[in-house]
Amino acid sequence: MQTPYFKRVTAQSPTMFWINNPTQPQAEMALTNGALGCTNNPSYTQKMLDHPDYSEYAYGVLDGVLREINDDRKAAIEFQARLVKPIADQFMPLFEESGGQHGFVSIQGDPFADDVTSEIVAQALYNRQVNPNICCKIPVTEPGLAAIEQLIPMNVPINSTEIFGVSQMVALAETYEKVARASGFFPMIYMSHIAGIYDDYLRNYVVEHDIQISPDVLHQAGLAVARKVYRLMTERAYKCIFIAGGARGLHHFTEMVGGKICVTINWVGTADKLIEQNPPVVYRLFNPVSDKVIDELMEKLPDFKKGYLEDGLSIEEFEGFGPVQLFKSAFTNSWGRVLEIIGDRRKNLQ
Repeated sequence: MQTPYFKRVTAQSPTMFWINNPTQPQAEMALTNGALGCTNNPSYTQKMLDHPDYSEYAYGVLDGVLREINDDRKAAIEFQARLVKPIADQFMPLFEESGGQHGFVSIQGDPFADDVTSEIVAQALYNRQVNPNICCKIPVTEPGLAAIEQLIPMNVPINSTEIFGVSQMVALAETYEKVARASGFFPMIYMSHIAGIYDDYLRNYVVEHDIQISPDVLHQAGLAVARKVYRLMTERAYKCIFIAGGARGLHHFTEMVGGKICVTINWVGTADKLIEQNPPVVYRLFNPVSDKVIDELMEKLPDFKKGYLEDGLSIEEFEGFGPVQLFKSAFTNSWGRVLEIIGDRRKNLQ
């Protein structure tokens, strides 16, 4: 019998499979198939409350939180921590066996407070108490970078996220190098580039503005930036480990194979399909993107140009960048819905 796809990827390349927002059974299946880490985002609590098999469990956890915590916002934060805790426990053996090199599980804080550096730091430290293998997920925006500067000297593992542009990666990597050298602490640092959401944003832009562009060219946009990000990280020997996130198709995994990259994907619709299809393990990350493709994207899509050029965005512009706002809106929508559920649920418990 042939070795399962993700285990072959790990055996034949430096590319690593991570799982995103899993239920406990999904986490177990991912680990069985060779997953080396896990990401969660602020949509996780809403996903669990709506899950046909886990809704009852999630509401039970929520009710326990509400009996202990009177503040709705603090309750939402603790609710997320308690849902992630069993997942982190599942990855702890891997974390321990690897000496802390694998088995990290990310938690990202309240998206309504991610524009306040002190709040980002406080929630990161709060979430770190969940488990030794918790990695604090922080957006690479101006306040997020300021928070990262504070957390590095505390030796807090970081998953820097909401990265779309080359300039964001450079700012994050340079910040890490500077602060780590000065402090003497070099915590695990991941750099999450979100190619799939970038593609979603650019497709929406093309439709809204009736841009005449080849679908073949548009298809390559997010991965073109990802390839440049990886090349620059490698050439400059930045210590960050690349996470490819926001997958919207199987190609967002298969096209990254070959690099020292963690690719985080959902179980349903991506990981399960790749296991089912069992494609060959082929190095694709280093396939060049033609100048013609880059030229057309640069000419017709202003936000591709901003993301592709190293000086395309200033640090002050990171938070307002269109793809960042699109990604964040999914989190605020989910988190806002959970806050509404908390308010309603609290009334019923009284």
